[in-house]
Amino acid sequence: MSKVIVFTDLTLDGVMQAPARPDEDRRGGFEHGGWAAPYAAMTQAGESLANMGALLLGRRTYEDFYAVWPKRKDDPISARLDTLQKYVASTTLSEPLAWINSTLLKGDAAEAVAKLKQEPGKDLVVMGSGELAQSLMRRNLVDEYVLLIHPLVLGSGRRLFPDGDAFALRLVGTKTTTNGVVITTYQPVAPMAGTST
Repeated sequence: MSKVIVFTDLTLDGVMQAPARPDEDRRGGFEHGGWAAPYAAMTQAGESLANMGALLLGRRTYEDFYAVWPKRKDDPISARLDTLQKYVASTTLSEPLAWINSTLLKGDAAEAVAKLKQEPGKDLVVMGSGELAQSLMRRNLVDEYVLLIHPLVLGSGRRLFPDGDAFALRLVGTKTTTNGVVITTYQPVAPMAGTST
């Protein structure tokens, strides 16, 4: 069986929207894009992804990644993302998808991920893709959260854990970067109340 890992940048108030660039995601009038870039914490959290076998991406994140990473030919991350299998949750895209090694998840995304989890292999990692992550959380399909918590409070923006969701997590690992980002690894203690498995 594979594990599903949610790997994402967060502020102290739980915002995950547009960490990389000012123009990344302006939904809801969000004006704080690029807030995580000065901290460069992703590079220090790489060991958390040592067993990554595939990416799980929502349409927005997939299109954003595809617009950026394949153009960075001198960046080793670009080559890694090209070779990784990418599973994309979308009701508007159709195959063939533009980025190599990309497959559209058919039907209900959470059901498709539940089937992928049953296959032997490495971890399935959700990067960004807040709506997909929340869908998987509600179906109790997330095995681990690697949260890069930045010393910022933005006061607005899309959050990983929306109002109304309640569940307990157990801390299984922590590391602090030199510029104050806390890289935490959590596992669910019990299924989220009122959800299906």
